[in-house]
Amino acid sequence: MFFVALAVVGLVAGVAMSVFAGGMAKPAAEGKAVWEYIHQADPYQQWPLFPGKGKLYKGRHPHGAFLTTYVSPDAKDAIAARAGMLPNGAFVVKENYTPEKKLAAVTVMYRVKGYDAEAGDWYWAKYAPDGKVLKDGKVKGCIQCHQAVISNDWIFTGPVK
Repeated sequence: MFFVALAVVGLVAGVAMSVFAGGMAKPAAEGKAVWEYIHQADPYQQWPLFPGKGKLYKGRHPHGAFLTTYVSPDAKDAIAARAGMLPNGAFVVKENYTPEKKLAAVTVMYRVKGYDAEAGDWYWAKYAPDGKVLKDGKVKGCIQCHQAVISNDWIFTGPVK
């Protein structure tokens, strides 16, 4: 009985530490799961903006005329520390707007350990404003474009080093 009680205490402490550390279970690298995570489990619009960027800054093709880029708190900490690389589980979520400032798409970079070592273990996704998955996974166009900034952990928005 003592060992059962000890196991229960350990389990409760582990869950509490996970919640205390902000440790929600990260989603699978799959379009619908990522969308649900960033909208329901841990809404990205409550995350900080990419350091040094405001809302609706000038964008460029293929993302849009205006952009707003959110980063998960662990990504923000790594960027602020100039760690050079975002940690596993980190997100970069970009709202892509038309010249009229209408939301056209939401694009996501999500680092998943062991997902795609050749592309920095980034999972890529593009969603319509209603959440319809337009592209996701090892998206060739995303990878080919972002290779230009491989030395900045595949990120164009701003320095991470």
